[in-house]
Amino acid sequence: MIKVSHLTKQYGSIIALNDVSFTVKKGEVVGFLGSNGAGKSTAMNIITGYLSSTSGSVSIDGYDILEEPTEAKKRIGYLPEVPPLYPDMTVNEYLDFIYALKGAWQKKAAHFKEICELTRIEGVRGRLIKNLSKGYRQRVGIAQALVGNPPVLILDEPTVGLDPRQIVETRTLVKQLGEDHTVIFSSHLLGEVQAVCGRVIVLNNGRLVADSQSDSLGQHLGGHEITLKAAGNESDVKALLNTLKCVRRFEKNGGEEGEKIQTFLVQLDGSENAREEIFYAFAAKKLAIVEIKTAEYSLEDIFLSLVGQNQA
Repeated sequence: MIKVSHLTKQYGSIIALNDVSFTVKKGEVVGFLGSNGAGKSTAMNIITGYLSSTSGSVSIDGYDILEEPTEAKKRIGYLPEVPPLYPDMTVNEYLDFIYALKGAWQKKAAHFKEICELTRIEGVRGRLIKNLSKGYRQRVGIAQALVGNPPVLILDEPTVGLDPRQIVETRTLVKQLGEDHTVIFSSHLLGEVQAVCGRVIVLNNGRLVADSQSDSLGQHLGGHEITLKAAGNESDVKALLNTLKCVRRFEKNGGEEGEKIQTFLVQLDGSENAREEIFYAFAAKKLAIVEIKTAEYSLEDIFLSLVGQNQA
């Protein structure tokens, strides 16, 4: 549905995006994760056609955003970080304006009713936008993105400035929208991306540093890591680990000197037979492996590791 190829954006000597490529399939909810200045908003502005790229290309449902902008933009609903609202319009007047601007074809009354019920703004349709709370204005911003029922939704920091209850409501709405739309959801809040998105793209200093399912992002820590519990003296276990080619590094992760069970956090080189190699090596030395499992990390651990490894 969305194809981004070798996207680069320069402002003079400043490189905001550096050779970024990824695809988003129909029905995916993808989190765009990165600290402030990482390039998220720049990438979204280029994907939606608000900015041109220095090089590279973007296509939406097969339509190039620069060569066929009308067809590509028909398929996009966009919520910028600051919603593009007209405060002196009522919600109804604003949605009418957006409907005409997009050249939408749906039956207006039924279409607006569906959108307003979904975004829970039915009760404020006659009110001036300037008199609405931040949470309602954000919902109106999402509603305008839904006008015309575009298959692709791009939401840039949709929960910024909301209170905790409004954040939860917006997250729930985004998940619901993901049932019928392809969604890119930008945030610098790690827990938010983890709660809403099945896949995470991480940007740092304009570069794509990770692209993975959120539950398997740990592989980007620089290698596969396992927790190893073994019966034996600490010195014997360390000596054996030092001889294994598949082991990049290891550190003690529990148990005191002299205890029978030693626990280590072990980083592997990613080879397919690494665990098998460890098992047979320990068996040959008559050291029993009590437990071996993939190490668990929070998204915060992973993000900090990725950003730390890729700082300019």
